[in-house]
Amino acid sequence: MTDQPRRLAVLIDAENAQAALLNELFAEIAKYGVASVKRAYGDFTSTNLNAWKAALLKHSIKPVQQFNNTVRKNASDIALVIDAMDLVHSKRFDGFCIVSSDSDFTGLASRIREEGLTVYGLGEKKTPSSFVEACDKFIYTEILKGPARTSAGRKEAVPAPKAVALPAEILTILQDAVDSASDDSGWANLGRVGHIVGNRLPDFDSRSYGQKTLTALLEASGEFELQRRGPKGGQQHVVVRVKPKR
Repeated sequence: MTDQPRRLAVLIDAENAQAALLNELFAEIAKYGVASVKRAYGDFTSTNLNAWKAALLKHSIKPVQQFNNTVRKNASDIALVIDAMDLVHSKRFDGFCIVSSDSDFTGLASRIREEGLTVYGLGEKKTPSSFVEACDKFIYTEILKGPARTSAGRKEAVPAPKAVALPAEILTILQDAVDSASDDSGWANLGRVGHIVGNRLPDFDSRSYGQKTLTALLEASGEFELQRRGPKGGQQHVVVRVKPKR
């Protein structure tokens, strides 16, 4: 039986997101499923959202216009929440992507998860921890910015990988995850390790530490040993263990 792609509803708080990052945002979202619904909420008559007008058309995003007629009442947030619950009850989606750095969506994320659906949050590093923790996974938009390009359009050279000194808290969590997933020999499947870390830290991402993958991050830290197992030329898997202390 063929696996069906996960259907995702992408709801964007345009007043708390950057139109310039939409290419990167949708490239990231494509890793988790198909963006079946794409909506952006805001007062698009405001000069603050001028950059969104062309972006909405380019990415086939449905704009949901909300006039902010009342001071201190964000009509866009309310409209996003109402639409999200309508979509939840339609039973047509496997998950939701909420693009915002606003803690007002903490309750919404928790409520969607109660329905057994996955919630991906995408926002800036200033996002309050309450919203981050309410999501299954949270991606900081700062890490989505690709390498700078030259005037000729070529990507600038990427510097050679360097050793990574991980914060003590992150290193401990990684070590605990390896220990939890390890077999009697002390080796753990890397995929299982990544799953455990993601459950503990929704905002964990190897790119935050300058490495594209968890494999590269563990290797660069110098604290772990990794092996690739499986038939030569065939499908292999990576196992990891904490380096024995000398």
